[in-house]
Amino acid sequence: MKIPITTLILISLFMGTMLTMIGSHWFLIWAGLEINMLTIIPLMTKKTNPRSTEAATKYFLTQATASMLLMMAIIINVTNTGQWSITKNPSQLTSTMMTIALAMKLGLAPFHFWVPEVTQGSPLFSGMILLSWQKLAPISIMLQMYESMNLNMMLALALLSILFGGWGGLNQTQLRKILAYSSIAHMGWMTTILMYNPSATILNLTIYLMLTIATFSMFYLKSNTTTLMLARLWNKNPMMTTMMFATLLSLGGLPPLTGFLPKWIIIQELTKNDNIIFPALMTMMTLLSLYFYMRLTYSTSLTSFPTTNSMKMMWRTQTMKKTPFLYPLITVSTLALPLSPTFATLS
Repeated sequence: MKIPITTLILISLFMGTMLTMIGSHWFLIWAGLEINMLTIIPLMTKKTNPRSTEAATKYFLTQATASMLLMMAIIINVTNTGQWSITKNPSQLTSTMMTIALAMKLGLAPFHFWVPEVTQGSPLFSGMILLSWQKLAPISIMLQMYESMNLNMMLALALLSILFGGWGGLNQTQLRKILAYSSIAHMGWMTTILMYNPSATILNLTIYLMLTIATFSMFYLKSNTTTLMLARLWNKNPMMTTMMFATLLSLGGLPPLTGFLPKWIIIQELTKNDNIIFPALMTMMTLLSLYFYMRLTYSTSLTSFPTTNSMKMMWRTQTMKKTPFLYPLITVSTLALPLSPTFATLS
Protein backbone atom coordinates (compact mmCIF):
# COMPACT_ATOMS: atom_id res chain seq x y z
CA MET A 1 0.00 0.00 0.00
CA LYS A 2 1.38 3.39 -0.98
CA ILE A 3 2.34 5.93 1.69
CA PRO A 4 -0.25 8.63 0.73
CA ILE A 5 -3.06 6.05 0.86
CA THR A 6 -1.89 4.72 4.23
CA THR A 7 -1.63 8.28 5.57
CA LEU A 8 -5.16 9.10 4.38
CA ILE A 9 -6.51 5.93 6.01
CA LEU A 10 -4.77 6.67 9.33
CA ILE A 11 -6.04 10.27 9.32
CA SER A 12 -9.59 9.02 8.68
CA LEU A 13 -9.18 6.51 11.51
CA PHE A 14 -8.04 9.27 13.85
CA MET A 15 -10.87 11.62 12.82
CA GLY A 16 -13.52 8.92 13.25
CA THR A 17 -12.36 8.19 16.80
CA MET A 18 -12.16 11.88 17.69
CA LEU A 19 -15.65 12.46 16.31
CA THR A 20 -17.01 9.75 18.61
CA MET A 21 -15.03 10.85 21.66
CA ILE A 22 -15.90 14.55 21.58
CA GLY A 23 -19.42 14.29 20.15
CA SER A 24 -22.60 14.74 22.18
CA HIS A 25 -25.02 14.00 19.32
CA TRP A 26 -25.93 10.35 18.90
CA PHE A 27 -25.85 10.44 15.08
CA LEU A 28 -22.35 11.95 15.01
CA ILE A 29 -21.16 9.36 17.51
CA TRP A 30 -22.59 6.56 15.37
CA ALA A 31 -21.04 8.08 12.23
CA GLY A 32 -17.64 8.19 13.96
CA LEU A 33 -17.90 4.49 14.79
CA GLU A 34 -18.75 3.70 11.18
CA ILE A 35 -15.78 5.70 9.89
CA ASN A 36 -13.61 3.80 12.34
CA MET A 37 -14.90 0.46 11.11
CA LEU A 38 -14.59 1.19 7.40
CA THR A 39 -11.08 2.68 7.56
CA ILE A 40 -9.40 -0.23 9.35
CA ILE A 41 -10.61 -2.83 6.84
CA PRO A 42 -8.11 -1.75 4.12
CA LEU A 43 -5.33 -2.05 6.71
CA MET A 44 -6.43 -5.60 7.47
CA THR A 45 -6.37 -6.58 3.80
CA LYS A 46 -3.01 -4.91 3.15
CA LYS A 47 -1.57 -8.36 2.48
CA THR A 48 -3.98 -9.98 0.07
CA ASN A 49 -4.44 -13.58 1.18
CA PRO A 50 -7.51 -15.66 2.09
CA ARG A 51 -6.82 -15.36 5.81
CA SER A 52 -6.81 -11.55 5.82
CA THR A 53 -9.92 -11.44 3.64
CA GLU A 54 -11.69 -13.79 6.04
CA ALA A 55 -10.61 -11.66 9.01
CA ALA A 56 -11.84 -8.45 7.37
CA THR A 57 -15.18 -10.08 6.51
CA LYS A 58 -15.69 -11.34 10.07
CA TYR A 59 -14.78 -7.93 11.47
CA PHE A 60 -17.15 -6.13 9.10
CA LEU A 61 -20.11 -8.42 9.82
CA THR A 62 -19.65 -8.25 13.60
CA GLN A 63 -19.15 -4.49 13.70
CA ALA A 64 -22.04 -3.89 11.28
CA THR A 65 -24.34 -5.95 13.52
CA ALA A 66 -23.24 -3.97 16.57
CA SER A 67 -23.77 -0.69 14.68
CA MET A 68 -27.24 -1.82 13.66
CA LEU A 69 -28.16 -2.56 17.31
CA LEU A 70 -26.72 0.76 18.40
CA MET A 71 -28.66 2.69 15.74
CA MET A 72 -31.87 0.85 16.68
CA ALA A 73 -31.31 1.81 20.33
CA ILE A 74 -30.63 5.42 19.31
CA ILE A 75 -33.85 5.60 17.26
CA ILE A 76 -35.87 4.16 20.17
CA ASN A 77 -34.27 6.70 22.50
CA VAL A 78 -35.04 9.58 20.13
CA THR A 79 -38.64 8.39 19.80
CA ASN A 80 -39.07 8.30 23.58
CA THR A 81 -37.22 11.49 24.50
CA GLY A 82 -37.51 13.65 21.38
CA GLN A 83 -33.82 14.61 21.30
CA TRP A 84 -30.49 13.28 20.06
CA SER A 85 -28.38 14.39 23.01
CA ILE A 86 -26.29 11.75 24.77
CA THR A 87 -26.80 13.48 28.11
CA LYS A 88 -30.44 12.37 28.30
CA ASN A 89 -30.88 9.23 30.41
CA PRO A 90 -32.18 6.44 28.14
CA SER A 91 -34.76 3.85 29.09
CA GLN A 92 -33.82 0.41 30.40
CA LEU A 93 -34.43 -1.24 27.01
CA THR A 94 -32.37 1.37 25.19
CA SER A 95 -29.54 1.15 27.72
CA THR A 96 -29.46 -2.66 27.46
CA MET A 97 -29.32 -2.58 23.66
CA MET A 98 -26.55 0.03 23.71
CA THR A 99 -24.58 -2.00 26.24
CA ILE A 100 -24.82 -5.14 24.09
CA ALA A 101 -23.78 -3.19 20.97
CA LEU A 102 -20.76 -1.67 22.71
CA ALA A 103 -19.83 -5.04 24.22
CA MET A 104 -19.78 -6.50 20.70
CA LYS A 105 -17.55 -3.68 19.49
CA LEU A 106 -15.16 -4.09 22.43
CA GLY A 107 -15.11 -7.88 22.21
CA LEU A 108 -16.51 -8.56 25.66
CA ALA A 109 -17.64 -12.10 26.41
CA PRO A 110 -19.90 -13.73 25.28
CA PHE A 111 -19.42 -11.59 22.12
CA HIS A 112 -15.66 -12.18 22.02
CA PHE A 113 -15.33 -14.98 19.46
CA TRP A 114 -14.45 -12.65 16.60
CA VAL A 115 -11.48 -11.00 18.36
CA PRO A 116 -8.87 -13.85 18.21
CA GLU A 117 -9.77 -14.85 14.65
CA VAL A 118 -9.70 -11.30 13.28
CA THR A 119 -6.45 -10.46 15.09
CA GLN A 120 -4.79 -13.65 13.85
CA GLY A 121 -5.76 -12.96 10.25
CA SER A 122 -4.48 -9.37 10.32
CA PRO A 123 -0.88 -8.15 9.98
CA LEU A 124 0.93 -7.18 13.18
CA PHE A 125 0.43 -3.45 12.59
CA SER A 126 -3.29 -3.84 11.91
CA GLY A 127 -3.63 -6.16 14.91
CA MET A 128 -2.01 -3.53 17.12
CA ILE A 129 -4.50 -0.89 15.95
CA LEU A 130 -7.40 -3.32 16.40
CA LEU A 131 -6.47 -4.13 20.01
CA SER A 132 -5.49 -0.61 21.04
CA TRP A 133 -6.86 2.35 19.10
CA GLN A 134 -10.16 0.69 18.20
CA LYS A 135 -11.02 0.37 21.91
CA LEU A 136 -11.06 4.13 22.49
CA ALA A 137 -14.34 5.02 20.78
CA PRO A 138 -16.61 2.37 22.43
CA ILE A 139 -15.11 2.99 25.88
CA SER A 140 -15.60 6.75 25.47
CA ILE A 141 -19.31 6.11 24.84
CA MET A 142 -19.50 3.90 27.94
CA LEU A 143 -17.84 6.63 30.00
CA GLN A 144 -20.53 9.09 28.92
CA MET A 145 -23.50 6.83 29.66
CA TYR A 146 -22.26 4.59 32.51
CA GLU A 147 -24.76 6.04 35.00
CA SER A 148 -27.69 4.56 33.07
CA MET A 149 -26.16 1.09 32.58
CA ASN A 150 -27.29 -2.02 34.42
CA LEU A 151 -24.69 -2.81 37.09
CA ASN A 152 -25.42 -6.55 37.27
CA MET A 153 -25.23 -6.91 33.50
CA MET A 154 -21.92 -5.07 33.32
CA LEU A 155 -20.40 -7.15 36.11
CA ALA A 156 -21.57 -10.38 34.44
CA LEU A 157 -20.02 -9.34 31.11
CA ALA A 158 -16.80 -8.36 32.88
CA LEU A 159 -16.51 -11.61 34.83
CA LEU A 160 -17.14 -13.72 31.73
CA SER A 161 -14.55 -11.69 29.81
CA ILE A 162 -11.87 -12.25 32.46
CA LEU A 163 -12.70 -15.97 32.54
CA PHE A 164 -12.75 -16.57 28.78
CA GLY A 165 -9.82 -14.22 28.20
CA GLY A 166 -7.65 -16.35 30.47
CA TRP A 167 -9.11 -19.70 29.53
CA GLY A 168 -8.94 -19.18 25.78
CA GLY A 169 -5.27 -18.25 25.73
CA LEU A 170 -3.97 -21.30 27.59
CA ASN A 171 -3.12 -23.59 24.67
CA GLN A 172 -2.36 -20.93 22.07
CA THR A 173 0.96 -20.79 20.22
CA GLN A 174 0.12 -17.82 17.98
CA LEU A 175 1.22 -14.56 19.58
CA ARG A 176 -1.56 -12.49 18.03
CA LYS A 177 -4.21 -14.83 19.43
CA ILE A 178 -2.58 -14.69 22.86
CA LEU A 179 -2.67 -10.88 22.83
CA ALA A 180 -6.28 -11.01 21.59
CA TYR A 181 -7.35 -13.13 24.57
CA SER A 182 -5.30 -10.81 26.78
CA SER A 183 -7.29 -7.89 25.38
CA ILE A 184 -10.57 -9.64 26.22
CA ALA A 185 -9.45 -10.14 29.84
CA HIS A 186 -8.25 -6.54 30.17
CA MET A 187 -11.55 -5.23 28.79
CA GLY A 188 -13.24 -7.21 31.56
CA TRP A 189 -11.18 -5.42 34.22
CA MET A 190 -11.98 -2.02 32.70
CA THR A 191 -15.73 -2.57 32.52
CA THR A 192 -15.78 -3.96 36.08
CA ILE A 193 -14.70 -0.69 37.65
CA LEU A 194 -16.52 1.54 35.15
CA MET A 195 -19.68 1.76 37.27
CA TYR A 196 -17.76 2.50 40.48
CA ASN A 197 -14.86 4.73 39.41
CA PRO A 198 -14.58 5.84 35.75
CA SER A 199 -11.17 7.42 36.43
CA ALA A 200 -9.78 3.97 37.26
CA THR A 201 -11.09 2.74 33.90
CA ILE A 202 -9.21 5.53 32.12
CA LEU A 203 -6.04 4.69 34.05
CA ASN A 204 -6.39 0.99 33.22
CA LEU A 205 -7.00 1.80 29.56
CA THR A 206 -3.94 4.07 29.39
CA ILE A 207 -1.60 1.47 30.88
CA TYR A 208 -3.13 -1.28 28.72
CA LEU A 209 -2.57 0.78 25.56
CA MET A 210 1.09 1.41 26.44
CA LEU A 211 1.70 -2.27 27.19
CA THR A 212 -0.08 -3.54 24.09
CA ILE A 213 1.63 -1.09 21.73
CA ALA A 214 5.04 -1.87 23.25
CA THR A 215 4.49 -5.63 22.95
CA PHE A 216 3.24 -5.45 19.35
CA SER A 217 6.13 -3.12 18.45
CA MET A 218 8.67 -5.67 19.69
CA PHE A 219 6.92 -8.44 17.75
CA TYR A 220 6.81 -6.22 14.66
CA LEU A 221 10.48 -5.26 14.98
CA LYS A 222 11.61 -8.90 14.86
CA SER A 223 8.64 -10.25 12.84
CA ASN A 224 7.68 -12.70 15.59
CA THR A 225 4.26 -14.33 15.20
CA THR A 226 4.61 -17.65 17.06
CA THR A 227 6.09 -18.85 20.34
CA LEU A 228 8.64 -20.88 18.36
CA MET A 229 9.96 -17.75 16.67
CA LEU A 230 9.97 -15.99 20.02
CA ALA A 231 12.11 -18.74 21.54
CA ARG A 232 14.83 -18.01 18.99
CA LEU A 233 15.07 -14.34 19.91
CA TRP A 234 17.68 -14.78 22.65
CA ASN A 235 20.58 -15.36 20.26
CA LYS A 236 19.51 -12.56 17.92
CA ASN A 237 18.91 -9.71 20.34
CA PRO A 238 19.48 -10.36 24.06
CA MET A 239 18.50 -6.82 25.07
CA MET A 240 15.15 -7.15 23.30
CA THR A 241 14.64 -10.48 25.06
CA THR A 242 15.10 -8.83 28.46
CA MET A 243 12.71 -6.01 27.61
CA MET A 244 10.11 -8.45 26.32
CA PHE A 245 10.49 -10.45 29.53
CA ALA A 246 9.58 -7.38 31.63
CA THR A 247 6.79 -6.21 29.31
CA LEU A 248 5.02 -9.57 29.21
CA LEU A 249 5.13 -9.89 33.00
CA SER A 250 3.80 -6.34 33.32
CA LEU A 251 1.00 -7.19 30.88
CA GLY A 252 0.11 -10.09 33.18
CA GLY A 253 -0.15 -7.73 36.15
CA LEU A 254 2.75 -9.11 38.17
CA PRO A 255 4.20 -6.79 40.85
CA PRO A 256 6.39 -4.70 41.04
CA LEU A 257 5.73 -3.80 37.40
CA THR A 258 3.35 -1.14 36.09
CA GLY A 259 0.67 -3.60 34.99
CA PHE A 260 -0.01 -4.43 38.63
CA LEU A 261 -1.12 -0.84 39.35
CA PRO A 262 -4.59 -0.83 37.69
CA LYS A 263 -5.47 -4.23 39.13
CA TRP A 264 -4.44 -3.04 42.57
CA ILE A 265 -6.58 0.10 42.29
CA ILE A 266 -9.58 -1.82 40.92
CA ILE A 267 -9.47 -4.42 43.71
CA GLN A 268 -9.11 -1.66 46.29
CA GLU A 269 -12.05 0.28 44.85
CA LEU A 270 -14.30 -2.78 44.75
CA THR A 271 -13.38 -3.61 48.35
CA LYS A 272 -14.26 -0.08 49.43
CA ASN A 273 -17.72 -0.61 47.93
CA ASP A 274 -18.28 -3.72 50.10
CA ASN A 275 -17.73 -6.05 47.16
CA ILE A 276 -15.41 -8.79 48.42
CA ILE A 277 -16.38 -11.93 46.50
CA PHE A 278 -16.19 -10.34 43.04
CA PRO A 279 -12.54 -9.13 43.26
CA ALA A 280 -11.57 -12.50 44.76
CA LEU A 281 -13.06 -14.29 41.73
CA MET A 282 -11.39 -11.84 39.37
CA THR A 283 -8.00 -12.40 41.01
CA MET A 284 -8.31 -16.18 40.76
CA MET A 285 -9.35 -16.00 37.11
CA THR A 286 -6.42 -13.69 36.34
CA LEU A 287 -4.10 -16.56 37.26
CA LEU A 288 -5.16 -18.19 33.99
CA SER A 289 -3.90 -15.19 32.04
CA LEU A 290 -0.76 -15.02 34.13
CA TYR A 291 -0.02 -18.64 33.24
CA PHE A 292 0.31 -18.06 29.50
CA TYR A 293 2.31 -14.87 30.10
CA MET A 294 4.70 -16.91 32.25
CA ARG A 295 4.85 -19.55 29.52
CA LEU A 296 5.83 -16.91 26.96
CA THR A 297 8.39 -15.51 29.37
CA TYR A 298 9.83 -18.96 29.97
CA SER A 299 10.16 -19.77 26.28
CA THR A 300 11.63 -16.34 25.55
CA SER A 301 14.08 -15.70 28.35
CA LEU A 302 14.70 -18.84 30.40
CA THR A 303 15.36 -21.46 27.73
CA SER A 304 18.05 -21.91 25.09
CA PHE A 305 16.40 -23.13 21.91
CA PRO A 306 18.46 -25.81 20.10
CA THR A 307 20.23 -24.42 17.07
CA THR A 308 22.73 -25.65 14.51
CA ASN A 309 24.61 -22.37 14.68
CA SER A 310 27.97 -22.74 16.46
CA MET A 311 27.96 -19.10 17.55
CA LYS A 312 25.96 -17.97 20.53
CA MET A 313 25.01 -14.75 18.78
CA MET A 314 23.49 -15.10 15.33
CA TRP A 315 24.65 -12.59 12.73
CA ARG A 316 21.85 -10.53 11.29
CA THR A 317 21.65 -7.44 9.11
CA GLN A 318 20.29 -4.33 10.78
CA THR A 319 16.51 -4.09 10.65
CA MET A 320 14.99 -1.24 8.66
CA LYS A 321 11.75 -1.15 10.62
CA LYS A 322 11.20 2.03 12.63
CA THR A 323 9.79 1.98 16.16
CA PRO A 324 10.71 5.43 17.54
CA PHE A 325 8.56 5.31 20.68
CA LEU A 326 9.38 1.73 21.68
CA TYR A 327 11.91 2.35 24.43
CA PRO A 328 9.99 5.15 26.23
CA LEU A 329 6.88 2.94 26.09
CA ILE A 330 8.75 -0.01 27.59
CA THR A 331 10.15 2.18 30.37
CA VAL A 332 6.79 3.65 31.34
CA SER A 333 4.89 0.37 30.99
CA THR A 334 7.26 -1.52 33.29
CA LEU A 335 8.76 0.96 35.77
CA ALA A 336 5.92 3.37 36.63
CA LEU A 337 4.70 1.59 39.78
CA PRO A 338 6.46 4.11 42.12
CA LEU A 339 4.06 6.72 40.73
CA SER A 340 1.09 4.78 42.10
CA PRO A 341 0.32 7.33 44.91
CA THR A 342 -0.12 9.99 42.24
CA PHE A 343 -2.35 7.76 40.11
CA ALA A 344 -4.36 6.69 43.16
CA THR A 345 -5.01 10.36 43.99
CA LEU A 346 -6.15 11.08 40.44
CA SER A 347 -8.51 8.07 40.40
